[in-house]
Amino acid sequence: MENILKVALAQIAPVWLNKEETLKKIETTIQAAAKEEAELVVFGEALLPGYPFWLALTNGAEWDSKVNKELHAHYVRNSIQIEDGELYAICKLAKANTIAIYLGIMERAQNRGGHSIYASLVYINQEGEIKSVHRKLQPTYDERLTWAPGDGNGLQVHPLKQFTVGGLNCWENWMPLPRTALYGQGENLHIAVWPGSEHNTKDITRFIARESRSYVISVSSLMKKTDFPKDTPHLGAILARAPETLANGGSCIAGPDGEWIIEPVLHKEGLIYQELDFNRVYEERQNFDCVGHYSRPDVTKLTVNRERQSTVEFED
Repeated sequence: MENILKVALAQIAPVWLNKEETLKKIETTIQAAAKEEAELVVFGEALLPGYPFWLALTNGAEWDSKVNKELHAHYVRNSIQIEDGELYAICKLAKANTIAIYLGIMERAQNRGGHSIYASLVYINQEGEIKSVHRKLQPTYDERLTWAPGDGNGLQVHPLKQFTVGGLNCWENWMPLPRTALYGQGENLHIAVWPGSEHNTKDITRFIARESRSYVISVSSLMKKTDFPKDTPHLGAILARAPETLANGGSCIAGPDGEWIIEPVLHKEGLIYQELDFNRVYEERQNFDCVGHYSRPDVTKLTVNRERQSTVEFED
């Protein structure tokens, strides 16, 4: 049954800005997915340790604001340094349960000095190996006040049974050229991760599926006003303007024909399961393949720089 893949969409809330507790929740969720024999589990954008909702609630663009400086520092302290082994337990679970994982994290990258953070999408294969870390190319709107722009190193795809999987963060999914970079490498199962809410997922999920004739999995997180931990810095300032629901989910799956397999799921925390049949990809590529028989590389062609960017190179 190499053509059948059982996937799990992990629509959960983080323990906001608390990486230790959010890691525990992620690990528990992976174990639950493994018990149901899922072969791939996907988590939302920046789930570990959470999305920077405060920026829209505390006048995030105010210059030299103590509130925003202290919240940013708290965010950085709770972000992940992969090089220090902070994802080791998750990799161990992937290997023990033969389950692949896409996980949205805030990455505090050592090769960029260790003080700036990136919205990164990490792929861990079924052997427990980290195979790619895609740093979001362009943070969206107020995200730029706390996230740094990434690079093309993570524009990679990976084999998973008969599928070829790749992924992008949030509004990167609206960028035609990064999508094309993945299509051109043979992607036929596209992973789109989001901080939450169906206004993000309801249109683009089906659009990408129809454009690429691939399966598209969109996974969003949840966040309610009651989900903010009591020890969050400047919690009062955040809650004063926070709506009751900040992220309502919207996780969903579209098939290679662009039609819904699972419509956006709202306000429901937990795992969503589905089996995908690879043969449907071949069926839909019969009449359209945007990087294959329906392309003209003699006329238009994309060049991608996948070098991992760093400010300093040492020659010892």
